[in-house]
Amino acid sequence: MAASSGPAGVGGAGPSGFAFDSGLEIKTRSVEQTLLPLVSQITTLINHKDNTKKSDKTLQAIQRVGQAVNLAVGRFVKVGEAIANENWDLKEEINVACIEAKQAGETIAALTDISSLNHPESDGQITIFTDKTGVIKAARLLLSSVTKVLLLADRVVIKQIITSRNKVLATMERLEKVNSFQEFVQIFSQFGNEMVEFAHLTGDRQNDLKDEKKKAKMAAARAVLEKCTMMLLTASKTCLRHPNCESAHKNKEGVFERMKVALDKVIEIVTDCKPSGETDISSVSIFTGIKELKMNIEALRENLYFQSKENLSATLEVILERTEDFTDSAYTSHEHRERILELSTQTRLELQQLISVWIQTQSKKTQSIAEELELTVLKFSHSLNELKKELHSTATQLAADLLKYHADHVVLKALKLTGVEGNLEGLAEYACKLSEQKEQLVEICRLLRHISGTEPLEITCMHAEETFQVTGQQIISAAETLTLHPSSKIAKENLDVFCEAWESQIGDMSTLLREINDVFEGRRGEKYGYLSLPKPMKNNANLKSLKPDKLDSEEQAKIAKLGLKLGLLTSDANCEIKKWEDQENEIVQNGRNMSSMAYSLYLFTRGEGPLKTSQDLIHQLEVFAEEGLKLASSVQVFSKQLKDDDKLMLLLEINKLIPLCHQLQTITKTPLQNQVFLKIDKCIIKTRSMMAILVQLLSLCYKLLRKLQMENNRWVSVTNKDSVDGKT
Repeated sequence: MAASSGPAGVGGAGPSGFAFDSGLEIKTRSVEQTLLPLVSQITTLINHKDNTKKSDKTLQAIQRVGQAVNLAVGRFVKVGEAIANENWDLKEEINVACIEAKQAGETIAALTDISSLNHPESDGQITIFTDKTGVIKAARLLLSSVTKVLLLADRVVIKQIITSRNKVLATMERLEKVNSFQEFVQIFSQFGNEMVEFAHLTGDRQNDLKDEKKKAKMAAARAVLEKCTMMLLTASKTCLRHPNCESAHKNKEGVFERMKVALDKVIEIVTDCKPSGETDISSVSIFTGIKELKMNIEALRENLYFQSKENLSATLEVILERTEDFTDSAYTSHEHRERILELSTQTRLELQQLISVWIQTQSKKTQSIAEELELTVLKFSHSLNELKKELHSTATQLAADLLKYHADHVVLKALKLTGVEGNLEGLAEYACKLSEQKEQLVEICRLLRHISGTEPLEITCMHAEETFQVTGQQIISAAETLTLHPSSKIAKENLDVFCEAWESQIGDMSTLLREINDVFEGRRGEKYGYLSLPKPMKNNANLKSLKPDKLDSEEQAKIAKLGLKLGLLTSDANCEIKKWEDQENEIVQNGRNMSSMAYSLYLFTRGEGPLKTSQDLIHQLEVFAEEGLKLASSVQVFSKQLKDDDKLMLLLEINKLIPLCHQLQTITKTPLQNQVFLKIDKCIIKTRSMMAILVQLLSLCYKLLRKLQMENNRWVSVTNKDSVDGKT
């Protein structure tokens, strides 16, 4: 396999509960699984000491290891031959490598066959004790042949993804030229199936990537394709309904163009081929620049001639020049701007002092001057850290304020209203406001990229920036189409889809902001509960895992569609959770846990996340149902504080949730042999219904809590006033 990728992620199957292709995924994963014990066993043989006493126990152990190696090679060769039979263009190369592996395995088995050493006739037998070099040569040949097969299997995977991409592109070209609804429906059905296949192939590949930067790029490209698939449907239908509408065509062309770019990006990642002129994004990040400068400065302790003073000064000037993105921003407060400028000046002075002492140290080399150099290094590092803190504080505070300000999506609601009213003047006004909002968000994404702290988060910031830039324009063109055709249901649906994408990206920005803060504060990787799988039970021998069932194209499309809707509901729930001031409230905690588990299920439909098999999914759903019942209990406790009318509203929602929880528990415990899809389909539908109620409950409880607090505050005010009046 390529260095950046493991061999496992190959077939079109996302979760291994689905068998989406001919079994290549299972075969190549078997290759990797057999490789690991081989390496361990071969190492044991090579490290065996010649002077070890040849007791019966030692001889038996060596023989067992040799036999185990040979058996593992046999399994490996079978897998390799199966891959070869399915890929005629690589069959000869794979078979040659398999023959070499088989020969090496047999040699190792022969050299470790020491069962007859205790017999007189075995004096001339060649064994590991008499020919250790032979074992080493056989081990090298074995590992070389294994590596060849893995690299060839990787080529098969890459070819699969490229072929799938080409099929998608060809169908997209047909969709662009279609002129009738009937023809469009037929072609889009085919396109949907091809996109599901491509999504699962790339999902497996993403999971196997070892390079976090590539993984983030793949995730961004796949997110674009997923969201654009729904946009393409409504934008194309709008064009067919209103063929002479210029804004509708502009809207549709934007979707097609973005999807093509994302498809090309996936192939760049998979083939590891950068287009000419692409620059490394790490060069534009302030935090990356600060990290590299600190490393170079600290290296002076070991080597006074490691860097030139000109290089250090130039590096700092580049960093300070980039801080102008913060100081020149119209959204940066006066206090933050002044503090950044002050720290920039101080850091520049500290470097000048450091260089001065450094030059003296090169010539004098006394104890006192060495101590002074150490002190100036510490002072300069402290100044850089202070600048870093200020930039982080500026960007995150701006982002938090902006996201909070736009949380109600007032402009989007206004655009929808002006559209159905056919109000062109209103459209112009709110389109201008959305453009302003878009510019604000784009600038915030650029600032966050500077302080993100890791390359994957930088890539996520760039993806967010591009999404706001493109989606903002598409919302305006969709709104214009609706305004020109205010009675058009499809034009209204199209605008709704683009607005949902915008709202979803706002929700993703909140998650991104939290992750950036986690990295900055050293909490990287910390997650809320239930994001990982529930712990397996000790006595689970009676649990039969569901067998992988091959899904047809219609089933694949349905699973993907259900998963997409579930993902949107998760985003809605997270938006409601963020409104609560008290994040430790039991209702919020229950809601957050349910949202996290629902998101894992959504990732499962895309072939990502911690849920790898259908049995993992069932375990997670059991816990999800339990959490739903806990939420119902928490809401019931809260309802006791409310008046009768408000209490009744809450109880009506709870009475919808509790039966769904019990129904989901029943489904998860009901065995459905050879009907994996049916069971998963039912579970996703129930989960989606529960998430819809969760969103309603979170919103309703928040409003009722605010109302209760206001009434309590009013009562306290009146009581205090009466008390004062009484004293008077």
